[in-house]
Amino acid sequence: MEAIDGDAINYGYRKITYHLRKYCNLVINHKKVYRLCKELRILKDQRIIRTKIKRNIAINRTITGSNQLWEMDIKYGYIEGEDKFFYLLNLIDIFDRSIIDYHMGLHCEAKDAAALLRKCLIRRNLFEEDSKKPVIRTDNGPQFISHKFDECCEELKIEHERIPVKTPNKNAHVESFHRILEDECLKINEFQSYGEAYKIVNEFMEFYNNRRLHSSLRFMAPHEFYNLYFEENLTNIQIRV
Repeated sequence: MEAIDGDAINYGYRKITYHLRKYCNLVINHKKVYRLCKELRILKDQRIIRTKIKRNIAINRTITGSNQLWEMDIKYGYIEGEDKFFYLLNLIDIFDRSIIDYHMGLHCEAKDAAALLRKCLIRRNLFEEDSKKPVIRTDNGPQFISHKFDECCEELKIEHERIPVKTPNKNAHVESFHRILEDECLKINEFQSYGEAYKIVNEFMEFYNNRRLHSSLRFMAPHEFYNLYFEENLTNIQIRV
């Protein structure tokens, strides 16, 4: 196997076979190359092919209270002064319209989505194992179809459903919030730094949750509505999604 040069050092045994035939004029088959590589302990580790995540399609639901269905989605913002984008991953309770929590950063990965989900459960006092968990609904972004996010939902015993492709109306409440966020915060501010963007976005989130009136919430702010009607049976309010 001394004929293997630097070009082939990272090859698997099948590519090494073709390399030896093409560049070293050796008559050799892949089985022998495999045995030699095994004896020399230079076999590359086999690639682990992970099974695809089972996709639970979002179903029609009737929501009658808080903490029954949460929606999660990503919104992008732009920093004019640094010519770069940032991510806003938001989680909304569709009944009381509260942004329970959000992740803001220059990256947004599956680990950030998993961490946000845990934070929201803690905020709503639902992290204990015997607590009744909400359903979490997302689109099919890479953060949400990852094994890490799937394992997090399984660990937390949360049902995760994903909307069909090209059906943003199935995620209507978080999409509606993103329109508000765009019109009342992102569009009217030219951020010069990430620090400035973080401060202004944080102030807007506080305003939205605590002071911005919602006609669908009997002209209350989301947190006011949640605190007033939490655990009450509002039979006259039903949200079909």
